[in-house]
Amino acid sequence: MRTLVTGGGGFLGLHIVEQLLDAGDDVRVFCRGTYAALQQLPVEVVQGDIRDAAAVGRACQNIDAVFHVAAVPGIWGSWDTFYSINTVGTQHVVAGCRAQGVQRLIYTSSPSVVFDGTDHIDADASLPYPKHWLCHYPHSKALGEQAVLQANDDAGLRTVSLRPHLIWGCRDNHLIPRLISRAKSGRLRRVGTGDNVVSVVHVENAAAAHVQVERALRNDVTAAGQAYFVNEREAVNLWSWIDQLLQRGGLPPVQKSISFRSAYRLGSVMETAWKWLRLPGEPPMTRFVASQLAGSHSYSIAAAERDFGFTPVISMAEGLAKLEPELRAWAAK
Repeated sequence: MRTLVTGGGGFLGLHIVEQLLDAGDDVRVFCRGTYAALQQLPVEVVQGDIRDAAAVGRACQNIDAVFHVAAVPGIWGSWDTFYSINTVGTQHVVAGCRAQGVQRLIYTSSPSVVFDGTDHIDADASLPYPKHWLCHYPHSKALGEQAVLQANDDAGLRTVSLRPHLIWGCRDNHLIPRLISRAKSGRLRRVGTGDNVVSVVHVENAAAAHVQVERALRNDVTAAGQAYFVNEREAVNLWSWIDQLLQRGGLPPVQKSISFRSAYRLGSVMETAWKWLRLPGEPPMTRFVASQLAGSHSYSIAAAERDFGFTPVISMAEGLAKLEPELRAWAAK
């Protein structure tokens, strides 16, 4: 198989690349920067910007399946940035697939595309898109997801959207390092009552879901045109899980707390200040973050198990054991 991974130098993308290589695929990576890890692998690297339609189209040449992972994440920034990369960039990938005769397109989405500010408990893909958005990332990703699913053609381009929730694991360069940094500086606070449950997914399991659904699409259209949540089978108590990560890193558990109402109001004030005063960086708290940290967000993987045989490849205990040296290294910095 000849596969293309956009964003293949990133956290999830690199794990997908490695699993594709293990499966014997020829892999091309499309990314903006240079990555030392990719230079150590037998892959073809094509540098370019996902906002460049011509470059994306060229990257899709002679490719059987595309894994579109590239995106700009985050809770703060301009709509133009999020839209041009996450939405228009995805439209470029769809157009490139169609023009070059690509047979399968796997899109990395997020459960936040259906986040409406309320608790989700063991929810499935019947959840509708919300009418209002608390930040640009989920909005732009939802528009990208819709473009991918609408492009599905069982006889031509088969498409699927996967929604991994709270990806964690080795080589994380976003979630856990920030968590450790805030804990060390004393800025980490429990938001809400602390009894909320969330679904999480180890990065190796998230990558495996991408590879497994692409394999299934080769001979079966059951999953084509569908969106799926992919995470561990059992949800975790968010704050107990965070305390467990801190403990394995040699740090104390979260001591301070703030009510959801106070955090939400604080987030609203900070968003206004950052917007009008043009302050650098991102606000320490936003309404979206307060809602995510205080609410329950758990998702059913029954459809993924049924339709394309989603099977986790690593357990929570194994993942924590593998991650512990990195947790201790981050805590020691």
